[in-house]
Amino acid sequence: DCPGGFQVPEPAQAVRGRQVDRFRQVLVGHAAIPLQRTDDLSPSPCLRRLRNLEASGAIKGFSVDVDAAAYGLPITVFVRIRLERHNEEDVRRFESRMQTIEEVLECHVLTGAMDYQLRVVVSDLEAYETFIRNRIHPIGGIASIDTSFVYGTVKKTAVFPPLA
Repeated sequence: DCPGGFQVPEPAQAVRGRQVDRFRQVLVGHAAIPLQRTDDLSPSPCLRRLRNLEASGAIKGFSVDVDAAAYGLPITVFVRIRLERHNEEDVRRFESRMQTIEEVLECHVLTGAMDYQLRVVVSDLEAYETFIRNRIHPIGGIASIDTSFVYGTVKKTAVFPPLA
């Protein structure tokens, strides 16, 4: 039901062993609540507005916030990378490779001394070393790698602040 007391649907795929398989589901009720609250819409107009926002590109998709540690990837790492050269070929190769490496959840282009910041998840320190040696180093053209391990999270949200 669109207003306040919605039910979160069951995961679209079953649990594999102790790890949750990748979630592929749409949380229409969850996403529709903010739209309904502001306009006092019933569920049908609420869903129409949601679909219009999706069609316009304002909503890019839906996801489930899965606990990485429960999934089996308890270590989050921020990796900052500086390329040796900034020519079109090296940049394209690096960015293309980032799209294919599953441990990389986010890759941002930066201003300043470093060129990219990655958010990476791994199971342990050995997996991180393997990630660097077997996934990052072979890309080539990397001048430096700076790593910060997350040991706690103070705030994490996907909700934008209101516009002034």
